[in-house]
Amino acid sequence: QVQLVESGGGFVQTGGSLRLSCAASRRTLGMGWFRRAPGKERDFVAAVRMNSGDTLYADSVKGRFTISRDSAKSTVYLQMNSLKPEDTAVYYCAARSATTMDISDRSIYNYWGQGTQVTVSS
Repeated sequence: QVQLVESGGGFVQTGGSLRLSCAASRRTLGMGWFRRAPGKERDFVAAVRMNSGDTLYADSVKGRFTISRDSAKSTVYLQMNSLKPEDTAVYYCAARSATTMDISDRSIYNYWGQGTQVTVSS
């Protein structure tokens, strides 16, 4: 089992920034962030391969969000800049122990954090 502990959510005005952190209890092959807005599905945001550092982003956050990792600490970060009201959601950290070609595939992640609320006011 892998436990994920998230931190860093909160309330911010449009154009502001927040940084999310997620620490895993042990090493995994990949970690990522997903989000669920009210009434919507849990959508992919960003992911990183822990060994290579390769990253992938949803089109809606490209150029604004940056995912990074500290492999030694089994921790990932999501730096969110230029936040918009449509970024408001519960953000979930996820980790996977299986290899995959598509790191945006929600179904491949077998460990999930409890979620942290991000609210962006207009």
